[in-house]
Amino acid sequence: MLTISNLTYRIAGRTILENTSAVVQQGWKVGVVGPNGAGKSTLFKLIAGELHADSGEIQLASQHTIGMVRQDIRADDTPLLDIVLEADTERTELLKAAETEADPYKIADIYTRLGEIDAYAAPARASTILAGLGFKETDLSQPIKAFSGGWRMRVALAAALFQQPDFLLLDEPTNHLDLEAIMWLENYLQTYPKTILIISHDRDLLNTCITHVIHVENQKLTAYTGNYNSFERERAEKLMSQQKLHEKQQAQRAHMQAFVDRFKAKASKAKQAQSRLKALEKMDVVDAVMAERTVKFTFPQPEELAPPILSVFEADIGYTPGKPVLRGVDERIDMDDRIALLGANGNGKSTLIKLIAGKLEPLKGSTAKSSKLRIGYFSQHQAEELDVSETPYQAMARVVGSSGANAVATTRESAVRAILGRFGFSKPLADNRISSLSGGEKARLLFALMSYNAPHLLLLDEPTNHLDMDTREALVQALNAYQGAVIIVSHDPSMVERVADRLWLVSNGSVQPFDGDLAAYRQHIVTQRRQEKRDQKSASQAASSSAVSTEPTPSKKEQQAALKAKRQRHPKLHEAIQLAEKNLSKLTREQKETELALAAPNLPKSELKDLQFTYANLQKEIEEAEAELLQAMEAFDNAS
Repeated sequence: MLTISNLTYRIAGRTILENTSAVVQQGWKVGVVGPNGAGKSTLFKLIAGELHADSGEIQLASQHTIGMVRQDIRADDTPLLDIVLEADTERTELLKAAETEADPYKIADIYTRLGEIDAYAAPARASTILAGLGFKETDLSQPIKAFSGGWRMRVALAAALFQQPDFLLLDEPTNHLDLEAIMWLENYLQTYPKTILIISHDRDLLNTCITHVIHVENQKLTAYTGNYNSFERERAEKLMSQQKLHEKQQAQRAHMQAFVDRFKAKASKAKQAQSRLKALEKMDVVDAVMAERTVKFTFPQPEELAPPILSVFEADIGYTPGKPVLRGVDERIDMDDRIALLGANGNGKSTLIKLIAGKLEPLKGSTAKSSKLRIGYFSQHQAEELDVSETPYQAMARVVGSSGANAVATTRESAVRAILGRFGFSKPLADNRISSLSGGEKARLLFALMSYNAPHLLLLDEPTNHLDMDTREALVQALNAYQGAVIIVSHDPSMVERVADRLWLVSNGSVQPFDGDLAAYRQHIVTQRRQEKRDQKSASQAASSSAVSTEPTPSKKEQQAALKAKRQRHPKLHEAIQLAEKNLSKLTREQKETELALAAPNLPKSELKDLQFTYANLQKEIEEAEAELLQAMEAFDNAS
């Protein structure tokens, strides 16, 4: 159990949490929610011991472990699979000890513990997690430095999941994932056997995975039971009840005060007035419900254009001649289209967006667009390109105004501020440096910059990263009110379902309309993964059969050389087989010793019962060890 008692934390004189408490029972799956800047990530760091409270305490049983997604994952030559396996520090240390320990009794204890923590199945379990997060089998032996920052964050997430701590802290775990990986993660977290605390703005993830909510707001932690939708309903009812009680109390206080004011000077009523005055002073004040900050913005409406506004004709799209990412793309876009692009990261969704935005020319084929077409393009990477020394006003004035050094001076201030105002930028906020803006505020600035000229087509590549719940909702409302075309790439299922009415599947080098909704796409992914496993198995069996029927049998020496080379290519898989074999051998030996003990004559009943219990347990452990050995051997056989 995790107990937070009277916790206070301040930073640079600002109070983040003040005298607040909460309890998380073992096995709970808790969504930690609240406005950006409320202190959710700070709470995680306090729980993990990375920060220390000014007062109060956080209690956790000493034997319980805490795990978080590391932000500083190294980029070196270590194979991807090894990075994940190293997250289980106990297993890593036991394996090292097994190599150096000379005492047979200690070695036996080491292998017993390795069996208890299921160490023999670790490579297969790590591979399964990595596959769920989008990695191919061929990626597992690649050095971690070969992957981009986003993919390395997936490795860090895989390592945290593989570690399987007693308390798993996940801070925005879906930010670097595509829809396919998020669908897998949702299923994985639902069956996670220990305690999870999740900070997320993904409504679907919270509704699917969590059993409780901790709401962080106004320096306090408030606990609720149920998923996110349940929390919203309960909180709304609680606030409504609080406001009614406040209004009732205010009326009661006004009535009592009026009585005191009227009769305090009259001798006959002075005693009663004094009594009412004391009652007023003792009354616990029920605070009024503070009006919550609402985020709202609107995209300017474009004039109507005749369809189609843009067409792609049998285009091959990519970056290197002769090596297209997408082939034969043939699609059209009209002003009333709301299209979501589906497909795993790396399949070419962003490449297609760049072609439509005019930032990429087709390698083959052609495109045609309306002569009046204006396109607004948003990419999550654009935030990194903002000049943080500027203010939002200066950035907008430079884009809207004429080019050159006098851009800011030659642009009418009222027009620039009107554009920024549509996206929630008051004058003080618009005059702050961009470096001081939150991630959500920077995203809103990018929305304003891309749409200032009322584009007919909005291209949005992962627009919800860094947006809190309120801003995501505002974006959905703004897109639904917008009368132009929208093409969106998003890992937020709720946004896709509420904005898009057409789905394009970008997969296997092509772009095809997907006939169905997101629920059908989820089923499509499950079916596809099952088929891929069947195909891999069939291909392996066919290759084996072909080798038997058409190739000469290798000599014993050749077989030994091939086996040695394979062991060198896959040391972890070979190690898993060795560990499983040793464990099975140890258990079998113990079972035989128990059989001999059971055969001894004139055994006391109590000893006989103990030996029978031991024998039964050993039999069960042997069956499990045999299964682990088969699994390890199958993983090795399937490796290339």
